Amino acid sequence: MKTTAFLYALLIPIFAAAQNKSPTNPAGNQLPLQQEQQFTKTVKQLTLKAAVAITENARKAATGLQKNVTIAILDHSGQTLMITRGEEVGPHNTEAARRKAYTALSTKTPTLLLSRNARNNPDTQNLTSLPELLLLAGGYPLWYNGQVIGSIGIAGGGSPENDDFIAKSGAIPSAQITTY
Repeated sequence: MKTTAFLYALLIPIFAAAQNKSPTNPAGNQLPLQQEQQFTKTVKQLTLKAAVAITENARKAATGLQKNVTIAILDHSGQTLMITRGEEVGPHNTEAARRKAYTALSTKTPTLLLSRNARNNPDTQNLTSLPELLLLAGGYPLWYNGQVIGSIGIAGGGSPENDDFIAKSGAIPSAQITTY
C-alpha cells in the first residue's frame, strides 16, 4: 500500500507537467517562440454571422435603390461563405457577383477603381484576360484592423455606380469591418 501511494506521489507531478507542455512540431521538438512567429501567423476570419449582417446591409442599400441584386460574400482565402440571389435576377449574376468579390479580395482594391485604372493604364490592361478576375464595378475587399478578411460582390444593380454603392454599403462599422 505504501509503495502504491509512493508511486502515485511520484507520477502525479509528471502527468501534470506533461499536460502543460507547449505545442511541439511534428518531430516532437518545441519550437522557439521567435521561430514559431516566423513560420505562422494569426488570421482573422469572417463568421457566418458577419456574412449575414454584411448581406443584410447590402440588401438594405439595394432595396433603397429599388434593386434586386445577387450578393456574394467570400472569406479571406476566397472561399464562398454566402451567396444570395434577388428575385428575378438573371442567373449569370451569381457567378458575376462571386468573381467581383474574388477580384476585390485578390487585388485588395474595389473593382470599380481597378477597372478604371486598368482601362487607363496600358501596363495593366491585360488584367482583363486573367480567368478569375472580373473588372466590373460591385466588388469590395472587407477590412478589419488593416487586414483583408473577406470580400463582397454585387451584381444586378442596373449600373456600375449602383453595384459599387451597394457593395460599399455592406460594411459593418460597429464591428470595425470596413470597405476601405
